[in-house]
Amino acid sequence: MKRHLLLTLSLVLSLTGCAGTAKAPVEPVIQEHQAEKAVFMFTHKTMLEPDNPFAQKSELPYGVVDFTKICPEHYMPAFEAGMAQQLEEIEQIINQEAEPTFENTLIPLELSGELLDRTAMYFSNDAGANTNDAIRDVQKAIAPKLAAHNDAVFLSDKLFQRVDALYQKRNDLGLDAESMRLLEEYHKDFVRAGAKLTAEEKAQIMRINAELATLTTTFGQNILSETNDSAVIFEDASALDGLSESEIKNASEAARDRGFEGKYLIALKNTTIQPVLKSLNNRESRKRIHEASVSRGLRGNASDNSKNAFRIAELRTQRANMLGYATYADYSLDVTVARNKDAVNEMQRSFVEPAKQSLARESAELQALIDAEKGGFELAAYDWFYYAEKLRKQKYDFDDNALRPYFELGNVVQNGVFYAANQLYGVTFKERKDVPVYNPDVKVFEVFDADGSPLALFIADYYARPSKRGGAWKANLDSQSKLKGSRPVVLNQINIAKPAAGEPTLLTFDEVTTVFHEFGHALHEMFSNVTYPRFAGTRVPRDFVEFPSQFNEIWALWPEVLDHYAVHYQTGEKLPQALIDKVNAASKFNQGYMTTEHLAAAVLDQKYHQMTLEQLQALPHDDLAGVEKMLLSEAGLDIPTTPPRYRTAYYNHVFAGGYAAGYYAYMWSEVIDADAEDWFKTHGLSRENGDRLRKTILSKGYTDDCMKLYKDFAGRAPSVEPLLIRRGLK
Repeated sequence: MKRHLLLTLSLVLSLTGCAGTAKAPVEPVIQEHQAEKAVFMFTHKTMLEPDNPFAQKSELPYGVVDFTKICPEHYMPAFEAGMAQQLEEIEQIINQEAEPTFENTLIPLELSGELLDRTAMYFSNDAGANTNDAIRDVQKAIAPKLAAHNDAVFLSDKLFQRVDALYQKRNDLGLDAESMRLLEEYHKDFVRAGAKLTAEEKAQIMRINAELATLTTTFGQNILSETNDSAVIFEDASALDGLSESEIKNASEAARDRGFEGKYLIALKNTTIQPVLKSLNNRESRKRIHEASVSRGLRGNASDNSKNAFRIAELRTQRANMLGYATYADYSLDVTVARNKDAVNEMQRSFVEPAKQSLARESAELQALIDAEKGGFELAAYDWFYYAEKLRKQKYDFDDNALRPYFELGNVVQNGVFYAANQLYGVTFKERKDVPVYNPDVKVFEVFDADGSPLALFIADYYARPSKRGGAWKANLDSQSKLKGSRPVVLNQINIAKPAAGEPTLLTFDEVTTVFHEFGHALHEMFSNVTYPRFAGTRVPRDFVEFPSQFNEIWALWPEVLDHYAVHYQTGEKLPQALIDKVNAASKFNQGYMTTEHLAAAVLDQKYHQMTLEQLQALPHDDLAGVEKMLLSEAGLDIPTTPPRYRTAYYNHVFAGGYAAGYYAYMWSEVIDADAEDWFKTHGLSRENGDRLRKTILSKGYTDDCMKLYKDFAGRAPSVEPLLIRRGLK
């Protein structure tokens, strides 16, 4: 459907400012929806308590619900009322005496579930950004209910009959291109959900979906618990030699906050290799942190994810089999740009050997450095980034930490990210203080189009906290739709370590590119110009959704943009050209490693999801680590120094998020964005070229085939060559 109710709702909202709820019902609501000539009336009998923040549309700017008034206990009643209301709306659609038309069936179907959508979006963001036990309880309780609700809609015989009747005569309906696509996509959704199955088969699908919803929720919650519980405590600051004074101070404060006064705590990120490893001089400290990282979800405790991973993969495959597909990958890839697993496998294979050859050269160089220092040991995974950083300093004569004073967060955002968007698209940004937020560190900006008209609301939440899941992502509180008359409300969630009080937030260059990346997703939402919510913004296939975000990263080092934002936070001095030259010269450094660790994770995802049910069931379920090693060996990627970016037990993207059989999408999209970068190198950063990208791709959502959209922009299909060259693999 137009919503993503079955995405894991993994993290959580603060209890601050919550009060009890009253019990008085509200009057029934009558909503009128009009699209062109169509008028359809929804009459609701379902009641929600009037002081529930979701009971009625907010009067705040852009309809934002007041976060300070939302309590965990508001969510379950709002979810239940939203599901009940949508089922009432579906009943009104299917109980009409009139024959099905696009106006009396597809339009109201697309508009149904407004309360449920709003509740799910806020819960998903709050759960991802600020968790607590109360939200976790809601999460566990609501996941199977949402799965059952989704099935009640898409496995409805009567509703499918109306949609199918329209589909069979679609060429005679006189529909415009976007309306035709809406009908075709809805029909596909129903069939892929199981609408053509027997009643008995539908019942089995529903049981599978309910179990999957529970398991994926549990998997994601386990990752958060394990990541927090696996933080490494050091007794003495000497174990952290190599970190800056500010980083050591942060570790001391983190330990104190968790009840370890006088000690030092290193919190883990969600990836396998922890960023702190590149700075720690103490090898034993590096080893402790790395072992804590790779053992997450495999410790035999209540948060162990071994059995969950196998069960999730088996259930997905079983469901795919029932729908006529040999494997889950066949099912999942059928609606992507890649289309099938052969195309994905071929793309991945094209990178394996070049990446491994580069990796071997890099490994030899690092081992030579260890030997030159008379280290007396073989390079290990937890040594790689420490010695890679040393080697980079030797080769390119600069320390990554030398860049940080030039990358103060506020300046990166205002004079880098926002500036690039202004230069390309003419948009401007103004901070708003009148929109309540869920954490004092969160900032809100209104976005104005080139003509001065309001375009969107952008919410920036950049700091890490224990209640926030790892990684970085874009979220929505509303999306653009001409049918609904709605405008985007977009969030960027990132996990930058918050500095000690009074200290500036100085970013690594990787963090700078992450800020640009996530804002690329936000722009995709902001520039959406579609009729139907179903096609708005980033609601495109997984292997295209990362293109606008990865493409937006190129502006971080684009000369005109870099010159505007990379200034010393104390002196105002611009980043010296000599240092910029070194950064550019080092851009291909360590790419064998970076490509191999990413490929290993992507291949693992495909290995699990390209297996048949019999093959999955034959695996030793009591040895997830052994299975993972076997699968990587089959692909030639079981390399001790280079573990996958995510190991199976904490692979949130695949076993708790929406990237099952889809993690390859990052590299697939990077092929496209490298090609687009080549286009801009030829044509330049300008309003004209930015408007071209906006008109042909960013405004279109999923109203057309994504490869056609790219060809409309570039005048050609993308080539893999620019990416191989960018990564120094050719």
